[in-house]
Amino acid sequence: MHTQSEQGPAGSPAFPAVFWVANLLEMLERAAFYGFYIAITLYLTDLVGFSDRETGIVAGLFVGLLYFLTPFVGALADRIGFRRALVTAFTMLTAGYTLLGLFTSKVPVVLALVVIAIGSAFIKPLVTGTIAKTVSAANRARGYALFYWVVNIGSFGGKTFVPFIRLGAGLQYVNFFAAGMCLLALLGALLWFRPEVAATQGKTLGEVTRSLVKVLRTPRLILFILIVSGFWTTQYQLYATMPKYVIRLLGESAKPEWIANINPLIVVMFVVLITRLMQHRKAVTSIFIGMLLVPVAAFVIALGPSLQKAVGPAIPLPGLGSVHPMVLMLVVGIALQGFAESFISPRYLEYFSLQSPKGEEGTYLGFAYLYSFFAALAGFVLSGFLLDKYCPDPKTLPAGLSAAGKAVYYQHAHHIWYYFIAIGLCAALALLIFALVTERRSRVIPA
Repeated sequence: MHTQSEQGPAGSPAFPAVFWVANLLEMLERAAFYGFYIAITLYLTDLVGFSDRETGIVAGLFVGLLYFLTPFVGALADRIGFRRALVTAFTMLTAGYTLLGLFTSKVPVVLALVVIAIGSAFIKPLVTGTIAKTVSAANRARGYALFYWVVNIGSFGGKTFVPFIRLGAGLQYVNFFAAGMCLLALLGALLWFRPEVAATQGKTLGEVTRSLVKVLRTPRLILFILIVSGFWTTQYQLYATMPKYVIRLLGESAKPEWIANINPLIVVMFVVLITRLMQHRKAVTSIFIGMLLVPVAAFVIALGPSLQKAVGPAIPLPGLGSVHPMVLMLVVGIALQGFAESFISPRYLEYFSLQSPKGEEGTYLGFAYLYSFFAALAGFVLSGFLLDKYCPDPKTLPAGLSAAGKAVYYQHAHHIWYYFIAIGLCAALALLIFALVTERRSRVIPA
């Protein structure tokens, strides 16, 4: 029971100090991660020397490993205690990002990426677990809304600041920025993070492994995860394809980081409204609408070169100067992806839980985010092959080419997005068939 001194604004129960500390640490970590993440393929290709195809494989394995490990390190965090686990995580992240800044040889870079993947895998269950244990029935909705905003503020801030580092100091120093953010978070964890939750006898790693096996042996869940992976495979192109696509077509001074920021901006602005509008619709309906927006978004992005041929290299914007046609189409397409995410993400866990066996929803929800594992592998690996074919690394082109000669190698770069149009259409159709079949079999569809 809260006393008057513990009341927040308008008499609602206040959040404890550890809630705000956890959110601050999450914001710093997200700024670090997304600042680094938006530049990861540029770093691996331009500085480390991986080819586009190799970069796709390395980056895909990195992101896939991060999301695959999350349930396992979450179980470990329960057993060693949140504070010790959080300090361990930020120590690993600070060390990993620093190593990326110091070394550009392939073996040290891959090892550093493994360290970062393990450290990052700790953060999500630790922070969300802290939020869950520090909110009450009276302030739960507001607590999670604040958390969601903090995540996006961190993401937006990191990607906003990174272009100044990349263009001013160099790609390598983006990693030092990420290391600095994580060092601040580490100091914050040491000084201020005092959770009331001690180490517990949560799930063992063996129990988590058995839960994974259960999920893999449930065809309905695996099919649903793979279908939703179609959306995220396209969404991951913000980081896998778009930075190289923009810089190779528009020049080194382009800022793909700012273009990518359209996505979290749209989500923050509209997700609550969209969720409210769809609250009386079936979850699968909301997800399906989001799925339909995915191929539309990819199609709009692919129109960039055609618009440039039609109107020239600049489109005037009253009072704002001008914008390149390709940038305009990317902004519109990425905004549509943001709307798609707003329709899909809030209802995904609801629908996933209803596909799980009755009474075991908690067990299965631990692996609800397996779609990120599959989507990262598919999205980054496919991106590497598509970039190599349609938008190749300038260093691989014949020496001495004129601007017109180089343009020949990039004239079909927009074809990359045709593949994601096809993936989006297939995912939407697969979801429709899946929903019809499961509804006919069980009639357990969320309202």
